[in-house]
Amino acid sequence: MYSRILGLARPHWKLIALSLAASLIFVFFNSLSVWVTASFITNILTDFESLVNSQAHLKALDERTANETLKLWTNRLILGETPIDTLKVLCITIFIAFLMKNLFLYLKNFLTGLVQIKVITDLRNRLFDHLTTLSLSFFSKKQSGELTSILLNDVAAIRRSLAVSFHKLLVEPINILTFSILLLIINWKLTLAAALILPASTLLIVAVGKSIRRKAMRSSKQISGIVSIIQETIGSIRIVKSFTMEKGELDKFRRETKKFYHLQRRQFVLRYASVPTTEIIGVTMGVVLLWIGGRNVLVNQTMDPEDFIRFILLLFAILNPIKGMNVVNTEIQTALASAERVFSLLDSPRSIADAEDAISPDQFTDSIKFEAVSFSYDDTEGKVLDDVFFHIRKGEVVAVVGESGAGKSTIADLIPRFFDVKKGSVTLDGTDIRNIRLHSLRRLMGIVPQETILFNDTIRNNISYGEKEADSGKMREAAEAANALKFIEEQPAGFETIIGDRGVKLSGGQRQRLAIARALLKNPPILILDEATSSLDTESEKKVQEAIDRLMKERTVFVIAHRLSTVLNADRIIVLRRGKIVETGTHAELLQNNGYYKKLYEVQFGEGVFQSA
Repeated sequence: MYSRILGLARPHWKLIALSLAASLIFVFFNSLSVWVTASFITNILTDFESLVNSQAHLKALDERTANETLKLWTNRLILGETPIDTLKVLCITIFIAFLMKNLFLYLKNFLTGLVQIKVITDLRNRLFDHLTTLSLSFFSKKQSGELTSILLNDVAAIRRSLAVSFHKLLVEPINILTFSILLLIINWKLTLAAALILPASTLLIVAVGKSIRRKAMRSSKQISGIVSIIQETIGSIRIVKSFTMEKGELDKFRRETKKFYHLQRRQFVLRYASVPTTEIIGVTMGVVLLWIGGRNVLVNQTMDPEDFIRFILLLFAILNPIKGMNVVNTEIQTALASAERVFSLLDSPRSIADAEDAISPDQFTDSIKFEAVSFSYDDTEGKVLDDVFFHIRKGEVVAVVGESGAGKSTIADLIPRFFDVKKGSVTLDGTDIRNIRLHSLRRLMGIVPQETILFNDTIRNNISYGEKEADSGKMREAAEAANALKFIEEQPAGFETIIGDRGVKLSGGQRQRLAIARALLKNPPILILDEATSSLDTESEKKVQEAIDRLMKERTVFVIAHRLSTVLNADRIIVLRRGKIVETGTHAELLQNNGYYKKLYEVQFGEGVFQSA
């Protein structure tokens, strides 16, 4: 999973290479700063003549150990003619070492930070792109709160984790390796003794990491539930207030946040206990080595005091990168828990996709046909449509009526291929729509749904949605034809008026007329109307119906359970019952048949309105 996250960084390899180079230079100056600081302490505590004699002794040796060679080079760099000269060079060297160390630390942090935000931006863009290509069946099975939480919270968790781990993964392993080599060079026996503590630290890091990952996964799922409650409550706030359920929703929200609090608390117990525990283990190791090394210097005299000082400084210097790696492990486990949810979403198959040899027609010339079409939303459920045959010829107005759940809206969703048929085929001009590119297929269609979908944007951008190149003249014509121009011009900013979330600042009839204007501007040859006036008052219905009549002119129209006027004027009416077509004909023919349609007509006809249940 982490390799997949790192794989996202591959396109930014140049920045990573620069960051790695800066990290190596940083590690060099970091090690130099520790080494020279030890030399400074030695020079202060040791007689200058002794230092000169020690250097002369090192020069005279025919063979030198690695430690002796490093000491010789160090003394050549800092040893002057007098103690003051030596002190002066030491101070300058320490200043330059720390200056360069922090300069390249900044450069490394900046570059890795740049990589990190690029990776997260790419990941979030990929997620959103993938979401928009998934079929409607995917969204019917997922809560919008869960998807929102993955896109925002889980990606943010990965970003926070990478912000820590990217920086430390590039530097801390190199730091640990460099310090370990220097410790081995100074005294390999003491270094091996220090290494005995590593298994305990490793086991602690692994155990804590696994537990944090499990708890982080549960926390991610819990926050999804919280987001879902927020979205659901805000979206249904009118109902919540109408039924005075504010307290009930608050209690439900508090229960979810309480669960999240307990999950976070257990996670924090592990997260914040691991670093101090690791440090205590390290300090215990350091104290033991101080005792052993100190005895070697003071009693056994088997170790040079200068070497002992360097060893102790390096030993305690190595504790910071070890602690840093522990933090990295904690953050990685958190990132992996979120990454599992992120990549599970990215791995969701695109059930509605273009065939490799799909065609791209730019016009509709003949007919739409349903041939032996069967469909169910879930394999475990019954059929919504069962062996459906019918066709819509170019220029026809075909209406479909039936009881609730008969499959009317399902047919409308199959034509633009929001879902794929389970059996049989839907063809357009003789070509199975599964062999037509989705973009081309849907460009031929205009859809006016029962629930008008508008965006929190200007009236202009809502009408021109999908037709951004349309000029103002065509937009005004579409608005006028939709009986919308008058109320648009009465708005505070006309076409530039922001209409609020889902068009909340407009009435139901106004929203529906904007949707019709949007369809008119698109000017599609095929029109699908899904109960477009069922929820409107009489005055709004009249204006919308006039707009729909204009919209239907010279188009192929598929109407779902429309009002009486549209059904009466349809070229053909398809009557659905329990997923099957039971009757087909004109309004007059179906009344004469004295079948299921007549029963619906007699039950639902009243005051000039035919309403399908």
